[in-house]
Amino acid sequence: MNDLNNRVVMITGASSGFGKEIAKMCVAKGAKVVLGARRETNLEELCKELGNDHATYRVTDVTSKDDLHSLAQHGIDTFGQIDSLINNAGVMPLSLLEKGRTDEWDQMIDVNIKGVLYGIDSVYSHMLERESGQIINISSVAGKRVMPGSSVYSATKFAVRAISEGLRLESAGKIQVTCIYPGAFTTELAFSIKDESMMEALIARGLGNIAQPAERVAEATIYALEQDPGVSVNEIVIRPTAQEA
Repeated sequence: MNDLNNRVVMITGASSGFGKEIAKMCVAKGAKVVLGARRETNLEELCKELGNDHATYRVTDVTSKDDLHSLAQHGIDTFGQIDSLINNAGVMPLSLLEKGRTDEWDQMIDVNIKGVLYGIDSVYSHMLERESGQIINISSVAGKRVMPGSSVYSATKFAVRAISEGLRLESAGKIQVTCIYPGAFTTELAFSIKDESMMEALIARGLGNIAQPAERVAEATIYALEQDPGVSVNEIVIRPTAQEA
């Protein structure tokens, strides 16, 4: 396994959920983290908790290419390099297509697809020049199958899968690429659902009752991060045992 001590890990969507827990676990293993998210207060508190010697941040909107390049450059200026990128930021405003919630469709495309691409772009040249690096993209089990209400969300998460596979092919031998597909875990993601009928349907399915802590996905991410440079964990599908039913 690869030691994370002094590794520099850039994380988007770091103010809560998977991103926050990944940051905590990385620092606990000796890594340094470069945190990006929109909520500055949350980022300040997290950096204070982790220690300024191990964590730095920039307020970042992943729909802005300039914001992500600024975040990456800040990490390089502060810690000298970016060893790993965790493309974690995402939104999930589920709804049936017949509702025509096109603003939410645009938001998912901008955050879940463009945000991943802009994140990759911000570090890709840096990693290729060093012939070393790791990119981990957080997709979803919705990137494996489509359910009523998930058409657009699933489309964006299928796209993350395609981007990950293409990146793996194009960077073979230089960059480790992993795509992670979480199921029902306790994060703020469900709060992005504004369609009340869709939220009621999810509650009726009981997903909130079986959701597991975000730390479980963070642990899976750490597993991928710790692989020797000669090995890439291509995909990880992780969900509560009860969700299989």
